[in-house]
Amino acid sequence: MDFVVIFAKVIIFVAIINVWFFRFNKKTMYRGGNASSMKEEFAAYGLSESTMYIIGALKVLSALGLIVSIWVPMLTLPSAGIMAILMVGAILMHVKIKDSPKQSMPASIFLLLSLFIISQSYI
Repeated sequence: MDFVVIFAKVIIFVAIINVWFFRFNKKTMYRGGNASSMKEEFAAYGLSESTMYIIGALKVLSALGLIVSIWVPMLTLPSAGIMAILMVGAILMHVKIKDSPKQSMPASIFLLLSLFIISQSYI
């Protein structure tokens, strides 16, 4: 089971880094509303640019914590817990602006992966 947990951590890490560093100013099918960038997406949610950078920093730090937790297990629960909370928030923002289920699919997957990681840390 350890391999599956590590795989889940890596998936979250790679996806978050991809979104926040490489796809930040690119349109994707998962952006909220009709946004073509991260700034437009947060504006569609009614959130400020400052909030976007705070959320982004929290997501990146949590993703980094998940990777480091492979070697430093004590980081698993806080990193996965923060990620889960952020993903609940992301899902709620998609619901708030009536996005399609497809648009909230990545956040839903990352929430499930985070909860899986949390559940496995108690075994």
